[in-house]
Amino acid sequence: MAVPKRKTTPMKRGMRRSHDALPKSVYQESKESGELVRPHHIDLKSGKYRGRQILPERDD
Repeated sequence: MAVPKRKTTPMKRGMRRSHDALPKSVYQESKESGELVRPHHIDLKSGKYRGRQILPERDD
């Protein structure tokens, strides 16, 4: 069974874990409704995607 010869230092452990953080979600303001919308997703309030009507408009 493989066993490490030395204890991993906090610095090396932190460097290894530096890529594990989840990125924050990016939001853009929709031109039609003014709502915050994720890029490449349908605007659920107006029902539009790239200027085309995909879903019926919501009255919320």
